[in-house]
Amino acid sequence: MKSLKKITSLLTFILVLSAGFIFAQDRAISPNQLPIAAKKFLAGNFKGIAVGSVIEDREIYGVDEYKVYLSNGVKIEFDSQGNWKEVDGKHQKLPYGFIPAGIRNYVVKSFPNTSIIKIEKERWSYKAELSNGVDLKFDKNGNFSKIDD
Repeated sequence: MKSLKKITSLLTFILVLSAGFIFAQDRAISPNQLPIAAKKFLAGNFKGIAVGSVIEDREIYGVDEYKVYLSNGVKIEFDSQGNWKEVDGKHQKLPYGFIPAGIRNYVVKSFPNTSIIKIEKERWSYKAELSNGVDLKFDKNGNFSKIDD
């Protein structure tokens, strides 16, 4: 009887695990299939740079995020609504138009010979990586909080 329960438990576990793999998949999509907010972000901040590929990360409950890879190597992650979550310039200077003014101003004033090459928007903060390797943390309003290790 115990072995039957173990077998049933094992089969149930395998079924749940395989269902997760079936429904949670990444797939390539056309840039036209991105949410409107993501399309506007790309057009406003990366005009003239071709989109290399777009990956839609699907979870059981729906789309979790979109990953956009531009032809110049920049990677942008958007949430399911098309709001940017992370922009990674892959060691290239990012355009400052979408970066909150407090962050831009702090970097220009405190690190005049550097540029932001990566920025992440977290739930209550921002994290920016500079071209000199320094990582900075800011609060949700763009106020400097600390140098991140």
